[in-house]
Amino acid sequence: MNEKITVLIVDDHAIVRQGVRGFLEIQPDLLVVGEAGTGEESVHMAGELAPDIVLMDLVMSGIGGVEATRKVKQVSPHSQIIVLTSYYDDEYIFPALRAGALSYVLKDVSPEELADTIRKAARGESVLHPRVAARVVQEIRGVRRDTPNLFVELSDRELEVLRLIADGLSNAAIAEKLVISEKTVKGHVSNILGKLHMVDRTQAAVYAWQQGLVRRTNA
Repeated sequence: MNEKITVLIVDDHAIVRQGVRGFLEIQPDLLVVGEAGTGEESVHMAGELAPDIVLMDLVMSGIGGVEATRKVKQVSPHSQIIVLTSYYDDEYIFPALRAGALSYVLKDVSPEELADTIRKAARGESVLHPRVAARVVQEIRGVRRDTPNLFVELSDRELEVLRLIADGLSNAAIAEKLVISEKTVKGHVSNILGKLHMVDRTQAAVYAWQQGLVRRTNA
């Protein structure tokens, strides 16, 4: 008899975890090995349990689902990540996929479809919600070519923060320069990365230089 597919459920709502677990536990080929309520907890449990599948919520307190996905793949490379979320905006889709998620489905998925998505992920097969798949196809086809400068998506304050990031300033230094809190700076950085579909501040800084947002001047 084949071994069961092991699953770790990550969501900050206990009622969601219980509902998903209740259905998965009646599937003869699936085994829920744990539940995590935060991104940090999911990384710790993935490292200990090395589950075949991690069902990952995206919007959680703490490090959030995108960063948790990246860290889970580091501590348990074998684990396949299925994003299970209510959000399908670009600022969630592309960072999650770049962080290592294999599949991206919405919480309106039927229990049977979710179980099938888990089985496919265990075989290395990706499943994307139709809305998500459409955005990915557009991205691959280069729809953004007619708008090569993504900075139009950023607010004036976000552009200001990005320029300072490109100049090599830390969050603390940016906060001091703009006379805002470091927490506010972190929020701006998160928004910038989401809107630019980028994984980290270094990538955003390089893009800013490439696109001419920041120009070197001789002192």
